[in-house]
Order: sequence, then structure tokens, then C-alpha cells
Amino acid sequence: MCGIAGFCDFKNDLLKASEAHEKILKDMYLTLSHRGNDNLGSYLRQHAGLAHARLSIRDIAGGNQPIVRNYQGQEYAIVYNGEIYNTDELIPPLRKAGFSFKTASDTEVILYAFLHDGPDFVKQLNGIFAFAIWDNTQKRLYLYRDRLGVKPLFYNPLPNGYAFASEPKGLFCHPDITPKLSADGLKEILSIGPARTSGFGIFDGMSEILPGHYLMINETGCHDTTYWDLFAAEHTDTYEQTVEKVSFLVRDSVKRQMISDVPVCTFLSGGIDSSIVTALAYQYLQEKGETLNTFSFDFKGNDYFFCSNSFQPERDLPYVNIMLEHYPCNHTYLECDEVHLADALYAATDAKDYPGMTDVDASLLYFCALVKRKNKVTLTGECADEIFGGYPWFYRPELMNRDGFPWSADITARTLFLKDDVVQKLDLYDYSHEKYLASVAKAPILPGETEEEKTRRRIAYLNIKWFMQTLLDRMDRTSMYSGLEARVPFADHRIVEYVFNVPWEMKYQNGIEKTLLRDAAKDLLPKELLTRKKSPYPKTYHPGYERLLIQRLSAIINDKNAPIAPLIDRQKAIRFMQAPKEYGRPWFGQLMAGPQLMAYFIQLNYWMEKYHLSV
Repeated sequence: MCGIAGFCDFKNDLLKASEAHEKILKDMYLTLSHRGNDNLGSYLRQHAGLAHARLSIRDIAGGNQPIVRNYQGQEYAIVYNGEIYNTDELIPPLRKAGFSFKTASDTEVILYAFLHDGPDFVKQLNGIFAFAIWDNTQKRLYLYRDRLGVKPLFYNPLPNGYAFASEPKGLFCHPDITPKLSADGLKEILSIGPARTSGFGIFDGMSEILPGHYLMINETGCHDTTYWDLFAAEHTDTYEQTVEKVSFLVRDSVKRQMISDVPVCTFLSGGIDSSIVTALAYQYLQEKGETLNTFSFDFKGNDYFFCSNSFQPERDLPYVNIMLEHYPCNHTYLECDEVHLADALYAATDAKDYPGMTDVDASLLYFCALVKRKNKVTLTGECADEIFGGYPWFYRPELMNRDGFPWSADITARTLFLKDDVVQKLDLYDYSHEKYLASVAKAPILPGETEEEKTRRRIAYLNIKWFMQTLLDRMDRTSMYSGLEARVPFADHRIVEYVFNVPWEMKYQNGIEKTLLRDAAKDLLPKELLTRKKSPYPKTYHPGYERLLIQRLSAIINDKNAPIAPLIDRQKAIRFMQAPKEYGRPWFGQLMAGPQLMAYFIQLNYWMEKYHLSV
């Protein structure tokens, strides 16, 4: 993985002030160098500049960027962030067409495929990616993002063009872009955060390339093309055929994503998703005579303070140990204490450029930094729940039939210590509900489906388009903050397309979620794992963490100059902090309850302070 950035200006000659524009490019790649600092490079021409911070995973010696090539008398340049898993299948037709490769990197393959087949070539790619291609002769900038939005790519208009970057902080290196918070940005943060409307950049004027889209930018404007989206199709396979197809797709995806010129590890949580990925990765390396590195995460004190609830019924550790009995990996147990966790809330905000999933982001950021000491690439079990129906709102009627985002339909918890006039003026419920209705209306439905089938399909659509995107953002920022490449085999678009159209009764049987995935992996996992009830990412139950949050939030609300002071009702906040915190009734997803609400406003205040934002 890498960090990419750049800009175009269709009116002015950038080379006439080359030193200034080279400085902007340098600031951009240095700002993004946490995503990869193995090599830093830039490209500047009359009307465009590109910047690249490289994390070398494939073709370590020869894959530096930007890559510049001449084709039929025209110059093209590319900067790219991601991994293409079907590179070997793309090369033969390009060689046959006369292209000569100077590197063994997938970056060059992407550029040549673009030159050979035109902008829609992206439909051929299997991978996770965000990249920019500059056509120096036609003065066109192309910005691409993968189908499911695994890799980020933001952009912002300039007086005479556009700027782009892997992360918002990269855009702020351009002197014409200043962080500002619009009313809608604040509504987004308070009503649906840490989720984010797809394509909306929160900062005023900033957008993100939509998943499955590419932009062509020239002097006439910005032209958006959808090259992929979810679609509804009749499922005609039997259950046995469906199990066989899913089994093949999952195995093929993991196998493809093991390709690397540096060792690959896995995150092993003890859940079925990471265990499936680990089992397949272990088998792949065993055939090569190599041992897989695995890592599990937990919190110091959870052996004493853990509190079972309906969302998180049990700890992961026993199941990690069961997996290791069957697959003797080189395993590392990682723990985070409450002080490191509270301190990491700020770095997690730096990484994401927004308030996020508080201690979930912070702990993952901390753990990824430790993993990076041993490995550069990891495979994770992310996205299986969104695709195969693992969350309780897929099957619990009181959650499934909510009139709003099922993981965040009731926003009253969010407003517990906001001023009444702020809640009234921002109309947070209506903002969230409008976003929900607009998204639900886009869900593809088959003619003749029953109301229950339509509801199931809409729930699946919302999870892939919203909740999964939130987790992918989290995974990208927390891993890339330490230059760790995280791959997500379940987010293979072939799996998503196929399983989206599988009937619910094949995914959920006898009161057990993700039955289809369990059956597809029954030869891989021990019985204890196959029958384990879903349990989400671990969180801390240490009372010391709560005390730290109260201490830090108290300091904020007692500061009249704190950025969030205009939003907070001080007396409400004090009453909230004095009351027992609810751990089992989340206000977002399954993990964000009472303590996380305090942490979210701590992050919000820090974020506004950092970027000098006012309400």
C-alpha cells in the first residue's frame, strides 16, 4: 500500500513556478509518508503534479512511483495505492499487444491496461486500489477507486482544477485548501458518525471518489462514471451448489491475496471469519515450507473485568487457543492497557482525520503498530458479517425493522449532553433519517419479492454500502498509519456479488447466523469454532479507562474556549459522567456505548482544535 496525492491546473503553467509546486508535492508525500516511506517520489508537468509515498510489497527494487511511460507519442503518468490480485492474468494479452514491461510491479500493468483498453479497463481488475493517471497530452486526470471502497481517495476543487489525496490531510498541503466545517459536516458527525455518507468528505468542499466509480477531470469539469455496483439477480443454485461456490470463492480470494514479495501474516481473533482466513493462509504457507505469523488482540484486565452481554457474550482468547492447537502458527498475543488506549484516541483521530470508532480505532491503531514490527502485510476477517449476515440486525426483528440505520436508528444517546437549542437547530434525527431513506431507495429489488425479502435485501444493501465502509475506513487508516498493509479477502467483489443474491434462508438456519459460511468452511475449522456464536471485536471493561475518559472530558467541558463548548450543556454532561455507564446498549454498532460516547466527544474536540474548526 501507499499514499498518493497530486493536483491539476488547466489555466496556469505550473513549471513557471516549479519550485513552489515541487514544494507542495513534497509536503503531500511527506504528510502521507506514514502510509509508506520506502520511497518518496513526485512528477511535475505544465498542468499537473503527482506525489507518491511507497510501501514496497511487490517488486521491491523496481516498483518506485510515479511511473511515466510514452505511448503512441503521448506521455502518461500514474500513482497508485493498492494490490491487484489478478495481475498474472492481465499480463499475457498486454505482452501480445506489444507492451514491454520494465518492472514486475502491478502499477505498470494497470497503466498499460489503461492504455490498451481505455478508461473502462478497470472492470478487469480484481483488487483493492485507488490510483490517478495523468494524460499529459490530452490534459486529463483520471481518478479511480476500487469497487467496495477498501482504499480511500479524496478530492477537492481548486480555482482552476482539482487536488486529490489518499487522506484529507494530504489535501491540506495545498495552499488553496483550508479545513472548514460546514453545517452538514457537523450534522454528519453528530447524527450518523462515525459512519459517513459515501462520497461526503465532511470538510467543506471536500469529496471522496465513490466506491466502484472513476472520475475523468479536464478543463470542462469533473465527469463521474460508475463502473460497478450491487445488482439484484435471481439465485438458482441449490444449497449444496451455493456452499460449493462460496467455498471456492473464499479459498480463491485468500490464495490470491497471499501473493507478496514480503511475508504475510493474519489477525486471528478466534471468530470464524479470521479463523477461516488463518486456516487457508496457514495451508498456503505450509505447502511452501513456511510458518504463518498470527496476532490476537485483547485488553489488559479483561480476564477479570470482562462483562458478558447480548452483543459480546464471551471472550475470544479460548477460541484463539483452540485454533492454535489445530494450526500451530507462530502466534503473538497482544494486549493494550487503559492508559495506552486513552492516549491513542488522539492518534486515531490523526490517522482518520475525523472522530472515529473511539477505542476500537485507538486499540487497532496500537495493535497494528506492534504487528508492523514483525510484518508488513496482514490478512483480516473484515467484511464477512456484512456480506453473510452476521449482525443481530439481520435477524432480530426489533433491530431489523427499525425506521433508520439498524446499527444507529435511535440518536437520543448522541444528544444526551448536547444543548437543547443545538439539537433543535441541527435537526439531527431528520438528517439521519433522510440519509437512511435516500440509501434504502437505491437498494436493488427483484420484481415479485415479498415485503420481508425486500427488507432483507435492503438490510444487506445498507450494511455493504454503510457499515462495511465504516469498518474498511477504520482498517485502512489504523493499519496504514504504521505502514501496515491490511488485506480483506472477504471483500472480493465476486463474493459480494454472489452472496448478495443468495436467499436469507440459506444464510441463516436453525437460529445460527452465517450458516452458509460455516458450511463452506466445515473442513477448515474445529467444531468449537464452527458452532461459536458471533462475538464482535473485543473492547475493554476496565474501570480505569472510564475514569480516564471522565477526567479528560471534564477538563474539556470546564474550558470555556474548548471547540465543542458551544455544543455541550455542561450540567447534562456532568450528570452523564456521574451516572453508571451502560455497556450493553450501544448507540452505534455493537461496541459504542456509554464510555464510547464520552470518547467520541473527546475525539471531536481534539479534531476541531487540530484543524481550527468552529461550529
